Amino acid sequence: MNKTDSETIYYHYLYTLLETSSDAIAVINSSKEVEFWNAHAEQFYNISKKEIVGKNIEDFFRKQDLKLLEILATREAVSNMHHQPRPGKHVLINSSPIWNNHAEVIGAISIEDDVTNTVKLNEKLSFTTTELQKIKHQVNQQHQAVPFSNIRGESVAIQRVKDLSVKVARTDATVLIQGESGVGKELFSQGIHDGSLRNKQTFVPINCGAIPDTLFESELFGYAKGAFTGADRGGKKGKIELADGGTLFLDEIGSLPLDMQVKLLRVLQEKEVFPIGGNKAKKVDVRIVAATNSDLGEMVKAGTFRADLYYRLNVVIIDIPPLRDRLDDIPILVDHFMQEFSQKHQKQIPHLLTSTLNMFKGYDWPGNIRELRNIVERIILFNDKSTLGPQDISDVFPENHEQVSRKESVGLLHQDKAALEKERIIETLDKTYGNKSAAAKILGISRVSLYKKMKEYEIPL
Repeated sequence: MNKTDSETIYYHYLYTLLETSSDAIAVINSSKEVEFWNAHAEQFYNISKKEIVGKNIEDFFRKQDLKLLEILATREAVSNMHHQPRPGKHVLINSSPIWNNHAEVIGAISIEDDVTNTVKLNEKLSFTTTELQKIKHQVNQQHQAVPFSNIRGESVAIQRVKDLSVKVARTDATVLIQGESGVGKELFSQGIHDGSLRNKQTFVPINCGAIPDTLFESELFGYAKGAFTGADRGGKKGKIELADGGTLFLDEIGSLPLDMQVKLLRVLQEKEVFPIGGNKAKKVDVRIVAATNSDLGEMVKAGTFRADLYYRLNVVIIDIPPLRDRLDDIPILVDHFMQEFSQKHQKQIPHLLTSTLNMFKGYDWPGNIRELRNIVERIILFNDKSTLGPQDISDVFPENHEQVSRKESVGLLHQDKAALEKERIIETLDKTYGNKSAAAKILGISRVSLYKKMKEYEIPL
């Protein structure tokens, strides 16, 4: 095979590879002329190859919207950058200069993943969440809700935490709530807001683990009018500005990217925000309540969490005890959830034998109150007896619970591991509003593994 034949074969390999990609791929030369434009680029931009190949790319796009021209000028590659090539179009772009054997830039390539629907859905969900919180706040005001009244339990451990929270609520101190997953950190944060002098203003929660890194800045800080092509004409307020006068709850604060940690620290110190594209700071009066199930101290040592932000946040630390350290509260919680789900599913409230309650008290509860709540709902759903013994709940209760170690049983709700895993995936996807990357991160698996499990359990993609 001569060199010409070999080059022809490699060309066909490369051409097929680029056309097979599900991303929009474009290649330009150093004169800004389009050399390659794949089928997905045709579909995404509604521009055919026949129209654009061989033409100057500036004939089809505004110069300021072309990342490829920037790459030609700077000769520096970009990776997974949020970009808007056209109004209403959002992409994650990977782009690199193309070098020849003489170290000369002869062109540039861009590979664009369409995330338009994800961005628009995230903005809608953000708006909806804020509106729901406003409605919830109005209802609480109408009913004059007593702070912490929805946190059940009379044990010494939980009472100590409630007493501290009541005292802290009356101040304006920044609070860091620590505790395992499922202990009720958001309930305490809401209680702190309701018990504060800010209770007539908005409580704005944000789950740091559910937001893609590329959207963090616009979510927290918003953007100014005309900040970028395709943005809302009047700009958009970020969550910090929406919480002005009230409380901002940052759940899973350990998931906050390092660059956002710097900007959040500035908000805490200067009490002002800079929207994206804005040239003027906006003063804000926001109380920060953060929560984590991670060891932020260890994260500081590992360099994944800023020490200055950590010491700014932990003015007051509230450690919520795990359910296994407040076993006396289990009967109260079980009774509360039975009433809740009996009413919800229109079923009778069963009587639990002492031996049945002992099953609850003998379990380690790695999933804490959230796990307890789910098990009680299963009991209500799957049983119609007026009195329930241990044998009646064996099919919904974790098997051999006294011997199951915490590490082995984290997240288990019953002996059917497959059914539990499916439920946990659904719950996490719901928590992250369908964001697969964020869900995989929370579940501790790769995105590829998540897709395989979703397919295995017939969870809609």
